[in-house]
Amino acid sequence: MATGQSNAKGTTAHTETSGHGGKASFPPFEKDTFASQLVSFAIAFALLYVIVSKFALPRVGGLIAAREGTIEGDLAEAQKLKDESDAALKAYETELAAARARAQAIGSETRERLSAQSETERKTLEASLATKLADAEKTIAGMREKAMGNVKSIAVDATSAIVERLSGVAPDSKTVDNAVDASLKG
Repeated sequence: MATGQSNAKGTTAHTETSGHGGKASFPPFEKDTFASQLVSFAIAFALLYVIVSKFALPRVGGLIAAREGTIEGDLAEAQKLKDESDAALKAYETELAAARARAQAIGSETRERLSAQSETERKTLEASLATKLADAEKTIAGMREKAMGNVKSIAVDATSAIVERLSGVAPDSKTVDNAVDASLKG
């Protein structure tokens, strides 16, 4: 292998750098290849622009449009569900108010029924107690009369005994009866 020049075409190897005092330069900054690089850049940009505008952007635009459609559909469904839940809540509150009203009506009816029943029982009990009280008053009046009759005979006997003891003579029973009667009356 030769490290320099070779006679065969295509088999030569360049190991030397050209010009600039042996320093290698960055190829894009070389003045000799600048124009061809600009043309290559313009062709690549145009090709990339065509690819992006014809293939990538429509796909991305379609994805964005599909996503917007999905979002709008989801928002519409969410609004529909919110409206349904609001309607259900309103129906629930209406039913709850109706149930409270029914409960109050039932409570009032029960309270009135129990009050009427209590009043009836109270009147029945009062009538029963009034009857028992009248019977008791009759019994007491009968016992009082009997006791008063006994008191009179006891008073007559006691008066006769006292007068006899004090005077030594037995008094007349009719006189003693008249005196006890007068004393009991007043």
